[in-house]
Amino acid sequence: MKVIDIHSHFFPKTWPNLQEKFGGDDWPWLKHLPSKGEGFDKAMLMKGNKEFRPIYSACWDADVRLQQMNEHGLEQQIISATPILFAYEKPIEQALYCAQFFNDAALEICQQGKGRLFAMAQVPLQDIDVACKEASRAMNTGHVGIQIGNHVGEKNMDDEGVLTFLQHCAGEGIPVFVHPWDMMASERTKNYMMGWTVGMPAETQLSIVSMILGGGFDQVSETLKICFAHGGGAFAFLLGRLENAWHFRDIARGKSQFPPSHYLDRFYLDTAVFDHDALDLLVKKMTTNKLMFGTDYPFPLGEQKMGQLIKTSATLSPPEQQQLLATNAEQFFNLPISV
Repeated sequence: MKVIDIHSHFFPKTWPNLQEKFGGDDWPWLKHLPSKGEGFDKAMLMKGNKEFRPIYSACWDADVRLQQMNEHGLEQQIISATPILFAYEKPIEQALYCAQFFNDAALEICQQGKGRLFAMAQVPLQDIDVACKEASRAMNTGHVGIQIGNHVGEKNMDDEGVLTFLQHCAGEGIPVFVHPWDMMASERTKNYMMGWTVGMPAETQLSIVSMILGGGFDQVSETLKICFAHGGGAFAFLLGRLENAWHFRDIARGKSQFPPSHYLDRFYLDTAVFDHDALDLLVKKMTTNKLMFGTDYPFPLGEQKMGQLIKTSATLSPPEQQQLLATNAEQFFNLPISV
């Protein structure tokens, strides 16, 4: 079966010293580590003077990435920035510089990918006019979609500015991938990686619910292609609770014209859920038409045996497996049908 991973991340091997260029003490940078003969070059992603995440050369080396794709039977992969690079909290000139630099860097990695790597761009979402222009520029230079964070400061997905950006993407046929970041309750989830295992799924569910109850799907054109990461977080499991609240508490309806279940055909989810029961629930709620294979590669919390969750499903037929593994992604991102 053909396999396309829509959810993977990259870092350039190097980039300008943003702290020297713009000031401040919280910019991301890479501290490359001495090689210990372990097979991969490694680095520590820093945020200012604090360690943020260990990474390795799959993030920046297309050959390493292709080798591991071959080992797991992946034909194609879409790379996107890790949200620490978004710079939503920075002045717009600085955020635009970062977006353009990292967008161009992503294309440079893809150029080494032998036609198998594609990229989604980032945009400075704190300024909608600038974000729209950068989205259009990025698509014209070769990106296949745009990745955005699920909020900008206190503004959720139903913010009028964010909806204006989504309408721009709908009008230009630009696919959008929504990734959680800057997780809620950071002090209470700072231990045991709970920011990633609890905060990220909660942020993703919040982004979908805000689009529904905030009237986002009612306002934005139905032509919008939008996908949410990490299987939508807890959304599918808690849809019944959301639906019940909509029907029996008028204040729980927000601005939405219809019950939450009405909007399930308006968005996609990736399949980064790591559990067959969870995958079965997604299929039951979303149908196989609205799911796309994603791994969160090359990070430790990603799918380590890439593609095996879908390939070993006892409930999906081979045509349905192929739909999730590649067909939906080809259509969503307008990818070439053959490698």
